[in-house]
Amino acid sequence: MPKLERSASHVDATSARPIIVVSGLPRSGTSMLMQMLEAGGVPVLSDGVRPPDVSNPRGYYEHERVKLLHAEGDKSWLADGRGKVLKVVSFLLPHLPDIHTFRVIFMLRPLPEIVASQNRMLDVLAEARGHANEADLMDTYASHLASVRSLLAARPSFSTLDVHYRDVVAQPATEAMRIADFLGRPLDIARMAGAVDPALYRNRLD
Repeated sequence: MPKLERSASHVDATSARPIIVVSGLPRSGTSMLMQMLEAGGVPVLSDGVRPPDVSNPRGYYEHERVKLLHAEGDKSWLADGRGKVLKVVSFLLPHLPDIHTFRVIFMLRPLPEIVASQNRMLDVLAEARGHANEADLMDTYASHLASVRSLLAARPSFSTLDVHYRDVVAQPATEAMRIADFLGRPLDIARMAGAVDPALYRNRLD
């Protein structure tokens, strides 16, 4: 499939180069989306400190300073992310400063699958799961998602596109075109779709 074309006026309208943020709960498919964007031609802001492992064999695409957004006063480094994509877990979205413009691609996945994937990762690492009741955990996640989505809608510095994990796996080219349209920039749709590996959808619960 050829690259998605954009008119010059559309591209000029986005010349302010917002920071692209991939977000969602842990294990919601954010790393997969980072891989898609990189394949499509979007520069990635990450440091490679966390290496790939059996849970994420293609890498995590993280930046260690993101983990300090809630505590770090100096966030000037975020300016390096203009025109690039940065992964920010949903719990840290409120700590992004309004001095920047953010295009947030928010990954959604059924909560039972997220919890199952998190449990599997912790079991592989031989770490304690940290929760006794999965139903309570899913209630907590549901409340958090409602809160963070209200925040995204209320702050003018954010514009948001919801992307469902299952849709990406089922129809990667269609979802890649939705993402390119949201970002308002030409991306290589075929390469984005090719970055999706259905074999890595390992905690499907239906």
